[in-house]
Amino acid sequence: MKALVLNCTLKPSPQESNTEALARVMIAALKKYGVDTELIRVLDYNVKPGVSSDEGDGDEWSVIRAKIVASEILIMASPTWLGQMSSVAKRVLERMDAMLSEKDEQGQWVAYNRVAGFVVTGNEDGAHHVINEMSGALLDIGFTIPGQAWTYWNKGPGPGESYLQTDYKHDWSQKTGEVAAANLVAVASALCDRPIPVQSS
Repeated sequence: MKALVLNCTLKPSPQESNTEALARVMIAALKKYGVDTELIRVLDYNVKPGVSSDEGDGDEWSVIRAKIVASEILIMASPTWLGQMSSVAKRVLERMDAMLSEKDEQGQWVAYNRVAGFVVTGNEDGAHHVINEMSGALLDIGFTIPGQAWTYWNKGPGPGESYLQTDYKHDWSQKTGEVAAANLVAVASALCDRPIPVQSS
């Protein structure tokens, strides 16, 4: 089983990413179940704006898209800015809009029989809103969202320390991430055993 983690930080490599630090907690938990995981920083790719799978010259979205469809588990990891997901996460979802009309070789919608989970960090509140927005979009596209398939860390209302600057509530975020990993693997395994059947249309 494969999992792809998309780190939608606004910081280019090799800058330190709080979102990546928490995402690695979930990656460690997935590896305990034998899941082959890959983490990529979306900002390291030239992902052009648009809603198709190919936006022409220089667009590198196809590289990320190929990794998504090769994985049973997708994890969207985003910081919280102004109570919202990052612009990078928003662009990823906009590009995935094309999957609404794309099918695989068996005639199944390409996002079906895949599960999605979420990681959110921020020194302000808004994590539940970000998780709801991302999960709603991926449900529309065709992903299955298990119960409690997320972990987050928010310091609280107003400005404050970031995830890597404090140990505050790291234990809660880790425990929640471990539960999320278990739930993602359980539902992904169930879909592998009994996939959603192809419907004629």
